Amino acid sequence: METIDILKKVRKIEIKTRGLSQNIFAGEYHSAFKGRGMAFSEVREYQFGDDVRDIDWNVTARFHRPYIKVFEEERELTVMLLIDVSGSLDFGTTRQMKRELTTEIAATLAFSAIQNNDKIGVIFFSDRIEKYIPPKKGRKHILYIIREMLDFHPESYKTDIGMAMEYLTSVMKRRCTAFVLSDFYDNKNLEPTFDHTFEIANRKHDVVAIQVYDPLAKSLPNIGLMKVRDAETGHETFIDTSSSKLRKAHTRYWMQRQETLTRTFTKSNVDWVSVATNEDYAKSLLLLFKQRA
Repeated sequence: METIDILKKVRKIEIKTRGLSQNIFAGEYHSAFKGRGMAFSEVREYQFGDDVRDIDWNVTARFHRPYIKVFEEERELTVMLLIDVSGSLDFGTTRQMKRELTTEIAATLAFSAIQNNDKIGVIFFSDRIEKYIPPKKGRKHILYIIREMLDFHPESYKTDIGMAMEYLTSVMKRRCTAFVLSDFYDNKNLEPTFDHTFEIANRKHDVVAIQVYDPLAKSLPNIGLMKVRDAETGHETFIDTSSSKLRKAHTRYWMQRQETLTRTFTKSNVDWVSVATNEDYAKSLLLLFKQRA
């Protein structure tokens, strides 16, 4: 992609997603994602009903009457975006590709975060860690992230979500809020291989999963023979979509996958939302934020 085309796309995404984060998500984001703890603010004289565990004994001894430590929420967060860059994201049958939807959602989250003075970092992953961008603040940093998302070329087209979660746990020493953006096609089996790693990561961090999908994954149209290609393996085959049995099996497979994902995230205590490429992702994110508030 030419540099001038990338800059135009970056600017277009910034205008759209920054507007969303300012006008829609400003208060909701702040309420949904808390600070990392309580920071010391000041000392004041003890009042009836105060917790005696908060007494500052050094100040109390100096003034010969009880004083307590006052704490306030430490609001600043570190936000990590774990972005799936595997081959299956390069697919779309409606107004945009799954990769394009992922980029817009990530940009919206990033602009929402900097309004709260939060740091933003990124982990691009396939079946390996493709790139790690350490957390920083500011618009310039976010524009760099968006540019990378638009023009990033992964070394691998396969997916290993569990590996990405393990990397998050090891590289982030302090608690962070981590958004995992993926279609969650981790392997060809119904049972995911990343449930245990999500559980471990969510004990240390606040993990949120955002699934992006194309409507074709849910139901096949009746259009006769269709050539399909696995973006991660390159395997090609023909399927007969005029077969009602095939279409039902396809829908059943989708429902089973969604049920399995629901069990996985519920067990790991991970909040998650599912967004189709033909849907308004702003509504889905707003619902997710309100559920967490």
